[in-house]
Amino acid sequence: QVQLVESGGGLVQPGGSLRLSCAAYGVSWNYYAIGWFRQVPGKEREGIVCISSNDDNTYYSDFAKGRFTFSMDKAENTMYLHMNDLKPEDTAVYYCALGGGITLATTFCNRPFGSWGQGTQVTVSS
Repeated sequence: QVQLVESGGGLVQPGGSLRLSCAAYGVSWNYYAIGWFRQVPGKEREGIVCISSNDDNTYYSDFAKGRFTFSMDKAENTMYLHMNDLKPEDTAVYYCALGGGITLATTFCNRPFGSWGQGTQVTVSS
């Protein structure tokens, strides 16, 4: 059974940076899609960045381009979200997700499925 555990959230001032981590347990890296998502209470969850074993594309949402970067250490079963130039509107609970099967990165970011972490709170405030 896949288990995902996020960490690295916290309080940061506007313009600051954070690195979120997502440790994955029980994963078989065959056909998969993984990504980071976030949700503000009362709003829909939105995809930030996703990758898929089925294509060479790393999909970034428009608000993430240029500020957020995805990385992954498959040997350590950990993926990261590097966030720079954080803004108050980035305040949200951030989740990682992993789905098995064949899908495209863009599709996974819009219609995620599979296993989810418990989330980590990111608050951007002065």
